[in-house]
Amino acid sequence: MSRPVVLSTRIPGLKPFATGKVRDVYDLGEPLLIVATDRISAFDVVLPNGIPDKGRVLTQLSAFWFDHTRQICPNHVISADIDDIIRRTGLPGIAEQRDLLDGRTMLVAKTEPIPYECVVRGFLSGSAWKEYKTSGTVCGVPLEAGYVESDKLPQPIFTPSTKAQAGHDENISVDEMRRRMKNDALAFDLVHRSVRIYVQAALHAAQRDIIIADTKFEFGLKDGKLIFIDEALTPDSSRFWDAAVYEPGGSQPSFDKQFVRDYLESIQWNKEPPAPELPEEIVSKTADKYREAYRRITGKDLPR
Repeated sequence: MSRPVVLSTRIPGLKPFATGKVRDVYDLGEPLLIVATDRISAFDVVLPNGIPDKGRVLTQLSAFWFDHTRQICPNHVISADIDDIIRRTGLPGIAEQRDLLDGRTMLVAKTEPIPYECVVRGFLSGSAWKEYKTSGTVCGVPLEAGYVESDKLPQPIFTPSTKAQAGHDENISVDEMRRRMKNDALAFDLVHRSVRIYVQAALHAAQRDIIIADTKFEFGLKDGKLIFIDEALTPDSSRFWDAAVYEPGGSQPSFDKQFVRDYLESIQWNKEPPAPELPEEIVSKTADKYREAYRRITGKDLPR
């Protein structure tokens, strides 16, 4: 049985520092408090009803991966335990909202975000497949002929994109990212660590019959050091496929909001606000997929 759906948060005595499609961020001075709600977006539009337990899956799965990859890159997590967060901050407003915030909240170090999404692809899918079909390239980098949709690539490739403040992100080449950053050492570090994190995570997931087709990471700088931030290898930031039914040559069933996208396509929504309300069956199936991703990857059920 899931907890009540959380579409927004209000913490007494605190004002949101930023509100994204899914997360509410509160500035506590040096640290930030990040709360993952159950909001869900599709085609860059937030839908009116949320997905039960989604925010808790995103937070707990991120905490798992941040811990699993900390030897490759330090991360921004101070604590993901609500009682520890209450003790550390001493803020009564957080204590008042304990039950709502439990499992979906992280206290993190503040960093200077690097304005690029670090996408690593191990399989040919999504926008990479569309570009390859058209030009034989991925983010401008030529690939051999003969690949089909969802094929495994010979080795993971790093395909960065800009982080747009409005509208869609822009896929760019590594060389273009390096030119824009004007910092070759930092650009190399982003590529190197991103690929290492992906490879380690993909090996872990493969042992649990999950394929991580691709994923996107975000990084920041703190005291000149590269820090892994935001979320880590969740169904919102990654394509998780079931290895038992994987078959190249078409799209794959995934552990994410594909049910939502497919439904919205089926009703021919114009992908402009306001978004339509989702039927209960679509909400329930999507929630099950998020929970299953958590269970398969961590080896345990989502805490109640």
